[in-house]
Amino acid sequence: MGKLDGETAIVTGGAHGLGRHFAAALAREGATVAILDIAGCDSAAAAVGGAGGGACFGLTVDVSDEASVAAAVSTILERTGRIDILVNNAAVFSTLPPAGFAEIDVALWDKVMAVNLRGPFLMVKHVGPAMIAARRGKIVNIASGTAYKGMPLMLHYVTSKGGVVAFTRALSRELGPHNICVNTLAPGLTLSDSILANEDHIAFARDRVVASRAFQRDEHPEDLVGALIFLASRDSDFVTGQTIAVDGGSINT
Repeated sequence: MGKLDGETAIVTGGAHGLGRHFAAALAREGATVAILDIAGCDSAAAAVGGAGGGACFGLTVDVSDEASVAAAVSTILERTGRIDILVNNAAVFSTLPPAGFAEIDVALWDKVMAVNLRGPFLMVKHVGPAMIAARRGKIVNIASGTAYKGMPLMLHYVTSKGGVVAFTRALSRELGPHNICVNTLAPGLTLSDSILANEDHIAFARDRVVASRAFQRDEHPEDLVGALIFLASRDSDFVTGQTIAVDGGSINT
C-alpha cells in the first residue's frame, strides 16, 4: 500500500530530467500521475506507468500559456475527478548557457520568467479551485539553492527561482485556510539526464558546487525523492510555506 493510493498528481516538465523521476516516485506510491510537458510526455508516461504503481498519462502542455494549462487541467479533472498534488517542476535551465547580465537578451529573459514563474502561477490558478473544493491539497514548487547563495552568469534563472520561493510564501498564506499545503523543494545541481546533456553546466559549476557541500559528492535525482514524497503526502500535513533544501548541505536554511 502506497502513501498516495487513490490520489491524482500533476508533474509539469515531467517528461525529462528531474520531472520524470518525480513522476515515477509519485506513481510508485500509488498516485495516478499526469505528466505535463511540451514534448515527449506520452513516451515518458508509458515508461513511468510500465514500471509499476499508479497509472500514468501524458498531456502536451505549454505551462506559460493559459489556454493550454486550462485545457489540460479540465482534461485531468474529467479523467480522474480530482487533483490532490501539483508539482510545479517545469523550468528553463539546462539549455541556458552561462552569460553575463549585459549579454542576456530581453526575449530570453522574458521566456525564462514566462516558464519558471508564470507557469507555476497559471497551474495554481487553474488547479487551486479543485483543491479548495476538496478542502485539501499539496503544492510543491521546485526552486533552487541558487536563490539563497546566488550564482554568477545565470541572473535570469536565479531571479526566477527567487520568485518561486516568494510565490510559495505568499500562496501558503492564501491557501492555508483551505487546508492546502504549499512548499518549495530546492535541489542543488543535480545530475539528471538534462544536465548531463549540457557540458556547459557541468564544466561551469560541478566542481565548485560539490566543494561547497557538507556531503562532497554529486547529487542525483534519487536524492530528492524522499523529500518530494514527504511534501506530497499526509506526512507533511502541518508543513506549509517552507523551503526544503536538498543539496548535500551546500546552503543552510
